[in-house]
Amino acid sequence: MSPPSRRLQTKPVITCLKTFLISYSLIFWVTGMILLAVGVWGKVSLEAYFSLAAEERTNAPYVLIGTGAIIVIFGLFGCFATCRGSPWMLKLYAMFLTLVFLAELVAGVSGFIFRHEIKTTLDNVYKNAVNKYNITASENPVDTIQRNLHCCGVYNYTDWKNTRYFEEKGIPFSCCKDSDKCSPETLKDLAKAENVVYTTGCFALVSTTMENNLGIIAGISFGIAFFQLIGIFLACCLSRYITNNQYEMV
Repeated sequence: MSPPSRRLQTKPVITCLKTFLISYSLIFWVTGMILLAVGVWGKVSLEAYFSLAAEERTNAPYVLIGTGAIIVIFGLFGCFATCRGSPWMLKLYAMFLTLVFLAELVAGVSGFIFRHEIKTTLDNVYKNAVNKYNITASENPVDTIQRNLHCCGVYNYTDWKNTRYFEEKGIPFSCCKDSDKCSPETLKDLAKAENVVYTTGCFALVSTTMENNLGIIAGISFGIAFFQLIGIFLACCLSRYITNNQYEMV
């Protein structure tokens, strides 16, 4: 056992480490809330884009939601473990932080890679969604995108003329600038429709929107992931000091 004088000398160090680790755990809890919010936001705001192609969608929002929810729970556990001064709890906390670090890296890399693959995959995906409009479940995502981004068709509104839907009903109402000015007869005539529908194609706008949003998700994931390294270091140091000096909370 270490001499009493040595144990007394290490108490300020341990107290300092505990203060830092409790502060970190509280911040860690806040980052969990941020990740949870970003994951939900990404899932909701990008749902229409992801649903265009089930095979090409990214799991980054789901990873963020799951990781954020778990962080909220373990952030509180970190505060409890630090207050108790339990070495095995602190080691468990450090191990969890390591797993979170890896999970957030996966989410960040997933969002970053998918961000740069968009233009090579989204073109055919969106063309297929337009061609199968009103035939498959892709109808709602296409309508949502056209209304939200104020666009029509893949490259421009004339892309609809080669679809089965146009032969039956003309250009979709989701392309209309003002639904009150759109009539079925107008939407079946490309020349007349030009004045009442959005003429800009959706492909470029969808690509930009996906790149920007996934870029935000990836950036936040990377930033918070490397923040975990501080917690891992603090938890390991505190556990080691407590174990080596047989320090016990009274």
